[in-house]
Amino acid sequence: MFDYTLAHWLAFFSAAVLLNLTPGPDMAFIVGQAARHGVRKGFAAMFGVWIGAFLHVLLAALGLSAILAASATAFSVVKWIGAAYLIWLGLSAWRGEAAGGETDTAGTPTTVTATTVLRRGVLVAALNPKVAVFFLAFLPQFVTAGAGPASAQLFLHGSLIIAVAALVEPLLVLAGGRLARALKSSPGLGRWMDRTLGSLFIALGIRLATAGRG
Repeated sequence: MFDYTLAHWLAFFSAAVLLNLTPGPDMAFIVGQAARHGVRKGFAAMFGVWIGAFLHVLLAALGLSAILAASATAFSVVKWIGAAYLIWLGLSAWRGEAAGGETDTAGTPTTVTATTVLRRGVLVAALNPKVAVFFLAFLPQFVTAGAGPASAQLFLHGSLIIAVAALVEPLLVLAGGRLARALKSSPGLGRWMDRTLGSLFIALGIRLATAGRG
């Protein structure tokens, strides 16, 4: 079981590294939270994104992603919810709520908790139907006859993509943490960062809203 050639692993891990280096909503969320809230909450964002990605791995292994890929209605529902969520994060940042922070009843910004950041990371990853479709198209390419049940192979390779992320994304969090220290000493730079991240999330939300299933 799980008997693969060296060429198989070289091809897979090369693709996995490139995948994890490709900019997208997940990476923007992780770096943004680290930059605005520090390393601890950057890691919370990262773990949340991993949980959301793992949900897609489970769906792909169970074959449920095929429903999302085949059903225009299901794809559209998840797509619009995900797009609305990204745009909401962007508008929150533009209002000065630190890339999706909280406000009290008087509208005063309050400190966002690590748990909130983690939960939002899960939603950013889980509500992106393009991720589900990608896993459904990408993972089967590495299913090898005689190497074990297809579902187990899909689960293995999907989990390894997240494992590769564990080698790449902590460096992004640490880099964002260094930026956070600079932002603390410059309120003007912080506002510029909020609006830059807000614009990025809004653009990503619009891009998701206009995306097709292909």
